[in-house]
Amino acid sequence: MDLFPCKHLRFFGLPLNSLGCKCFALVTIVLVVRAVLVPTFSGFGQRKFMSMHNDSPEFQVAKPKFLEVPQIVWGMNNQKIAFARACLTAKLMNRTLLMPSLSASLFYKEVDLLQPISFDKVFQFDKFNSICEGFVKLSRYSDVSNKSDVIELPKGSGRRWTIEKDLDQLRQFSKPPYDDYETVRIVGKNPFLWHDHWPVKDYAKIFECLVLVEELLAEADKVVTKIREIGQQARQKIELPQTGLESDRQLLDHVPYVAVHMRIEKDWMIHCKKLEQRLNVSEICSSKEQIQERVANIKGLNRPIVVYLAVADTLLEDNTILNGWKEGLLPFEKKKLGVLEIYKKHPYLFQSAIDYEVCLRSDVFVGNSFSTFSSLVVLDRTQKLMNMGVSRQCGNDVRWQSYAYNIQGDLEGPQPWATNMSDSSLQAISYGTNHISC
Repeated sequence: MDLFPCKHLRFFGLPLNSLGCKCFALVTIVLVVRAVLVPTFSGFGQRKFMSMHNDSPEFQVAKPKFLEVPQIVWGMNNQKIAFARACLTAKLMNRTLLMPSLSASLFYKEVDLLQPISFDKVFQFDKFNSICEGFVKLSRYSDVSNKSDVIELPKGSGRRWTIEKDLDQLRQFSKPPYDDYETVRIVGKNPFLWHDHWPVKDYAKIFECLVLVEELLAEADKVVTKIREIGQQARQKIELPQTGLESDRQLLDHVPYVAVHMRIEKDWMIHCKKLEQRLNVSEICSSKEQIQERVANIKGLNRPIVVYLAVADTLLEDNTILNGWKEGLLPFEKKKLGVLEIYKKHPYLFQSAIDYEVCLRSDVFVGNSFSTFSSLVVLDRTQKLMNMGVSRQCGNDVRWQSYAYNIQGDLEGPQPWATNMSDSSLQAISYGTNHISC
């Protein structure tokens, strides 16, 4: 039977029984059928088809997801811990941390005096992402495409809120429907007080990525150079002039100095005495005389040597901290060193950051094991030694020696100190301990 009985009709000038016209007619029929059926197909089947293909790795385009945290407060080094904790929280939730605000001032209880300051005014944003690439990432708020696509995550609090509950909450918000939101905004308590779910080595990695902005590094360079110049002048009085091919700058870099984080300020003494009572521990508070005695008994100090005293000047009531040091130990604080103006032109956060860098670069560091500042300096120094392949971080012949003056070591000196990088949490560093790894 002929498919086209009207043989003598013509279509576009061609007889309908021609082969070309029959093909054209078949195509027309297919297009008509498709026009009728496609709405249903595209409404369900096509979406399913596209979804199946989009789920495959070669077609899947990941939607950027972010974590937003409250302004970070408290002291400089507590803020660093809070920032690291926020980064690790974002990592756990498979999100990118939005660059948080830090606090330039120390008045953490008076919210209106917190003086927020952007992270990238203190630390180098691009350098952070470069060093931490593949581990954690920091983003700017301009990277968020839909600022209304937000869900709030209230942090739990109180005695009934446990570490397990906190971890379960974070995991819950890492799954649908919460995970579908572009931004998870954490509200509630300060990030420093969040529960800790990460090992020390993870924190150490993030601290490695925190590099001060060039302006603050330059300020620290001025202070360190001044310290070494004074040390060099003192040595030249008892030694023959150096001869050789080394430049003056290279010679200066070889002049050692000791940095002592001298916690004897009024606020610290009140805090440490209460802490001793609560923990029933006697090795927290140290007097000026005890610190001086233990520093003098460090074995192997090549004297004369400058001892830089890192203190919170505005909270210090003792104006005799330069008195009573043993012969060969040359004590200097900011005013006597002639660098007070460098510090005074900056807010508290910057002053603390400069002092931290000066202590970090010292040949010998002596601090208090219940101080967050001291603990993080020692962590950074321990990490540097490990990166150099040094397996033994304690001893008089180790580069970047660290000691805790609040704990008595051999020969009535301070106890050698290194961070235990295998600890499962930052608890000891966050709140202090007299159990140090050396």
